[in-house]
Amino acid sequence: MAEKTIPLLPCQAIQPVVDFYTALGFETTFLQKSPYPYAVVELGTVELQFFQVKGYDPKASYSGCYVLTDDVEALHTAFRAGLKATYGKIPSRGLPRIGPLKDMSYGVRQFLMTDPGGNSIRVGQAISEDQSMRPAPKETFARALHMADLFADSKEDLPGAAKIIDRALGLTDERPTPEQEVRLLVLRGDIAQRLGDDPLAERLLTRAAGIELTDEERESAHDALARLAELRD
Repeated sequence: MAEKTIPLLPCQAIQPVVDFYTALGFETTFLQKSPYPYAVVELGTVELQFFQVKGYDPKASYSGCYVLTDDVEALHTAFRAGLKATYGKIPSRGLPRIGPLKDMSYGVRQFLMTDPGGNSIRVGQAISEDQSMRPAPKETFARALHMADLFADSKEDLPGAAKIIDRALGLTDERPTPEQEVRLLVLRGDIAQRLGDDPLAERLLTRAAGIELTDEERESAHDALARLAELRD
């Protein structure tokens, strides 16, 4: 038997959700208006189904699913291009939104996006045979980065991630390496921007841009530097 799991996801209104997935390149293979609004969208072997719920609050949603792919870079690039073409910009906060691409501590390279219904769609590619959660590092700033990444781009708890980074950057008896400082500042600036604090984001990102890195450090901080360039564009 060839089983297949299909997520059934709630939304406040069907059409904005359909429009969002159309922008990503999905095909609407079923659209029902009565007796209740319902839609099916498909992209390759990925199928998502949506049902409209009266009085549903997308901002309070906990619904979502995980999509595994063998080319997460291509999907991230294509999705961002589609969203920019449809919305005039790449939405990074509010609803809908799409997040940065990064390596996570549980062996996947992933990005998160949230549709107009508040459903969190995680798209990832295995980069390790071990997808179990890695132990948090013991070193102060490595641990802060590990935990902040999980809070920001796995749990989606931006205030929680901000507290972790602010605590680390506020230490006076220890200092991060230049690479660690860049990564902390870029993630904190990204969080500030996503939370709508643009002045703070600008200060943090300008500070990050001024840190000198060796070629080896730049290679190691590749994702953070790419995000820095994007956020300052």
